[in-house]
Amino acid sequence: MSETPPKPGAIADTDALSGSDAAQALVRRWWRLVPRVLTRPVEVFVALREDDETDVEARSEPILAIVIVAGTAGILLTPAWGTLLDEESLDWIVLAVVTFIGGLLYGAFGYFLLGLVVWLGARAVGVDTRARKTRQVVGFSGLPLAISIVVTLPAIVLAFGNDWFRTGGSDDGSGRIVVVSVGLAFALWSLGLLAVGLRTTFELPWRGVVGALALAGVIVAAVAIVPSTF
Repeated sequence: MSETPPKPGAIADTDALSGSDAAQALVRRWWRLVPRVLTRPVEVFVALREDDETDVEARSEPILAIVIVAGTAGILLTPAWGTLLDEESLDWIVLAVVTFIGGLLYGAFGYFLLGLVVWLGARAVGVDTRARKTRQVVGFSGLPLAISIVVTLPAIVLAFGNDWFRTGGSDDGSGRIVVVSVGLAFALWSLGLLAVGLRTTFELPWRGVVGALALAGVIVAAVAIVPSTF
């Protein structure tokens, strides 16, 4: 007696489940690769050369986490956050929520802006690639800035408290300079990783990396300066 052939719907469900399992395995793989950005960055940036759409999509979760934390770490060091409590008093819960939302927006803006300008810089030196891959190189390069929050946030909370978010107080002078300098050191680490990422993922010579980053820097400077002239 012949077996009943499987229904098309059952075949589709099986294929979907198999595809979902494969996609989740790739997501887990990229999460495992995240710490290696700090210790073995070349391995991670070589992996970014893969163009399979499932693999590209699998990178989204870790990149999103890095962008949010890096944005939060960055916004804590901005002059705007140093005057946040000048006009009103917020409790720590509200302050944390406002900082998280601000960090999310700040991180997303930085991710897309830097991804765009680095892509334009890379295109100018002859790299033919999608902007999305360039953004992903930028995203993974932001990991040192993200982990800087482990150092800067405890320093802010324990040493300065609310004074960090208002004009004057215990963070005036050398205290703020030290914390901001630590954050900038991590940001420079991220910049170094970005250079490694451009060289590795797109196989650029160092002069091409320097050219791409220089052009990206010019574009960022123009975006920052031009509006202030009007």
